[in-house]
Amino acid sequence: MRRRAPSPPSPLPQRDGVDPVRVRLPAGDTWATVRDHLVARLAAGPGVIDGMLDAGLIVDVAGRPVLRDMEYRPGMFVWFHRDLPAEERVPFEVDVLHQDEHVVVADKPHFLATTPRGSHVAETALARLRRRLGVPTLTAAHRLDRLTAGVVLFTVRPEERGAYQSLFRDRRVAKEYEAVAPYDPGLTLPRTVRSRIVKERGVLTAREVEGEPNAISRIELLEHREGRARYRLTPHTGQTHQLRVHMNACGVPILGDPLYPVVTDPVAAGDFRRPLQLLARRLEFTDPVTGREHRFVSPRELRAWSSYEAWAE
Repeated sequence: MRRRAPSPPSPLPQRDGVDPVRVRLPAGDTWATVRDHLVARLAAGPGVIDGMLDAGLIVDVAGRPVLRDMEYRPGMFVWFHRDLPAEERVPFEVDVLHQDEHVVVADKPHFLATTPRGSHVAETALARLRRRLGVPTLTAAHRLDRLTAGVVLFTVRPEERGAYQSLFRDRRVAKEYEAVAPYDPGLTLPRTVRSRIVKERGVLTAREVEGEPNAISRIELLEHREGRARYRLTPHTGQTHQLRVHMNACGVPILGDPLYPVVTDPVAAGDFRRPLQLLARRLEFTDPVTGREHRFVSPRELRAWSSYEAWAE
């Protein structure tokens, strides 16, 4: 199989820790100009692309402004910065647990997305860390859900990114989570839950279906009081919402979950009172570049357990 040549580096710097948008002009299209293709592809408002071109905001690989009449050439790359959406600032900080020349290990708060996605762009752990640490090459090796807090691994050098990402792909990372959920004395624990989970594009929730299991989670009870319990969750696979789905299937949905067991009304922007009580507590792996054994633990506490009365209000 013929490998595609690597993409050229961006001629534009990051803005607020956010990469510029890169567009590759595909083969097979018959556009006369780059401008015509961008107008059709980006579906921007009337005159937006022309305005950006006239202002020199769309550039080629050499950083030269793309002109309105530039000929369409399949395989060509162009770059530009998108206007950042208005975002509510998440009032919690990203803590750095470890930093060296290869990786940064961060402790992400609830409500902060790991990487830019949808309406969350500058208000992400990645963008914040790039700005704070002055490391524009920083990239996430994996992701946590926006509503989940805890330990996240970022890579520093682009040429080493694949080695660290392969740790998660090949399941060579030991991960441990904590959750606070209702206590059910009739639930036999510890137990290993195995099921098949599917997540359809455009659907908020994942669901369990018949078939060969693709999701495996170990659930253990750590302690309980007054109808509430703290659980240790160990995922052996990495399906979307896996731990949330499995806890719900056991009859003890995680506190603060807006999707399971039922989808609730969207939380108003700026309402950070009830975070999902799920924490990526521990991450362990053998460094594929240095050979060192790493173990990182989040010191965060889940509010529904540490501030029991406050959560009940």
